[in-house]
Amino acid sequence: MANGASDGTDNKKPRVEEAPPSRVLHIRKLPSEASETEVIALGLPFGKVTNILTLKGKNQAFLEMGTEEAAITMVNYYATVNPHVRNVPVFIQYSNHKELKTDAGNQRTQAVLQAVSAVQSSGSSSSDVQEALAAVSSPVLRIIIDNMFYPVTLDALQQIFSKFGTVMKIITFTKNNQFQALLQFSDPVNAQHAKLALDGQNIYNSCCTLRIDFSKLVNLNVKYNNDKSRDYTRPELPAGDGQPSLDPAVAAAFSKESNSLLGKIPGALNPLSAAAAAAAAAGRVALAGQAGSNGVLLVSNLNEEVRVYGDVQRVKILYNKKDSALIQMSDANQAQLAMSHLNGQKMYGKIIRVTLSKHQTVALPRDGLDDQGLTKDYANSPLHRFKKPGSKNFQNIFPPSATLHLSNIPQDVTEDDLRLLFSDTGGTVKAFKFFQDRKMALIQMSTVEEAIQALIDLHNYNVGKKQHLRVSFSKSTI
Repeated sequence: MANGASDGTDNKKPRVEEAPPSRVLHIRKLPSEASETEVIALGLPFGKVTNILTLKGKNQAFLEMGTEEAAITMVNYYATVNPHVRNVPVFIQYSNHKELKTDAGNQRTQAVLQAVSAVQSSGSSSSDVQEALAAVSSPVLRIIIDNMFYPVTLDALQQIFSKFGTVMKIITFTKNNQFQALLQFSDPVNAQHAKLALDGQNIYNSCCTLRIDFSKLVNLNVKYNNDKSRDYTRPELPAGDGQPSLDPAVAAAFSKESNSLLGKIPGALNPLSAAAAAAAAAGRVALAGQAGSNGVLLVSNLNEEVRVYGDVQRVKILYNKKDSALIQMSDANQAQLAMSHLNGQKMYGKIIRVTLSKHQTVALPRDGLDDQGLTKDYANSPLHRFKKPGSKNFQNIFPPSATLHLSNIPQDVTEDDLRLLFSDTGGTVKAFKFFQDRKMALIQMSTVEEAIQALIDLHNYNVGKKQHLRVSFSKSTI
C-alpha cells in the first residue's frame, strides 16, 4: 500500500512509492474514539504485538509486530479484506520506521501489551487473547471475599482499592452465600494494577481473602447511595427503601474527592480496627478511638439471632422504646460482625436496624432497683459459641441465608423429625441433607426470613438425651 498522508485526512494524494516491508505498520483514518485495544486487535490474528503508538489528533496509529513476517502476512491479508474499526474502514501500510520507541510511562498501553503478551505466551487460543483484551479495557472488577471472619464493608473496599486509582462506583451483594462486590475505577489501567497487586491477598490476618477478576461490564449503574451501593460521583442519590442513608457530611466529603474517610482515621489500617473505621466512614458511628469503638449495639426489632455472630453479654430493652435494645457483645469485633450481617435483614415482617451505640457498656440495675426485667446479664450463659480462643466456630460465621447448618443431632433423630420440627416454626422446608455421620445436616427454608425465625426458635432446642440442637447459617446450598 502507498504511504499515506501524515495527518490521515482525505485531501492528500497517496504517494506512488511504497515503504519496504517493516514490522512496524502505519494505520490511518482511524475513528477518533478508537481505543488501543481495538488497534491491537487488528494485528492479533497474525502474531505477537510488541508495541503501539496512537496519534489521536491525527486519527493514526503505529503498530509494531513481533516479526517482519507477521507484518507482511497482515498487510497482504488486509490488501484483499478491508479492515474496519468501529465499522469505519481504515488503511494499513508499512512504516518507514523499523521499530517503535515509545514512552514506557504510558501505563495504559503497557497494561494492555502485558496482558496480551502473557496470554499469547501461554499458548492460549485467539479467543483467550480477545478476552484478555476485553478484560484490560474494562475498569470494573468483580471481587469475592473468601473466609470472611470479619465484616468487610463497602467503605473498607473503597479504602483498599483507592490506593490504585480513583474509585468511581461500588455495588456489594451476596451470591451463593458469599459476599461479593463490583468496583469501577475511572481508568482500566487502575483496575489492572489493583488486580495484580491484591488478588489472593488477605484484608485481615489469615482471613477475608480477596479473589479478583475482571468484569465483563464496563460501567456500573448505581441507583442508591447506602451501605450496599455507592456512586462517589453522585452524592445526591437517594438511599432507597429499607437501607441506611449516607450521612450528609460524608456525602459532602465524597463530592469533593473520591478518597475514603478511612485514610483520615488514626489506626484505621490496623486489621482489627479497620471494620470499626469503615463503619465510621459510612456515617453510622463515631470515629475509631472515640465513642462507638466498643462492643455495644443499638438494635431495633431485634431477637436473639445476634448470638450467631458473637457472645451476647448483656441486653437492655429501652424503657421508652420497647422495640429497641442495647446489646453488649464480648468485644468490638463481634459487634461489628453482628452489625455487618444483621443490619437491614427482615424479621417478623420488619427491617432490623443495627448500629453501634455510644455506650461503652450496658449497665446493670442498681441493687434493690426494679427495672421491670428490662436488663439481663448473659455473661455466664452456657450458650456462648465463642468462649474458646481458636474455636472452629470462628471459621463458620456466614451472613443470613435460607440454608441452615444443624449439628449435635442424636443418632435416633430422623429426617422426618427435623423436617417437622422446622416446619412448626411457620416456614416451609425446601430441602434437607444429612452429613455422612448423621450428626450434622443442612436444611433449607424457603426464605432467609424463615431461616432466621427457625434459628431463633430452635438453636439450643432440646432434642432428647440431654442433647441440644446447634443451629447456624450455612454458606452451602442443597
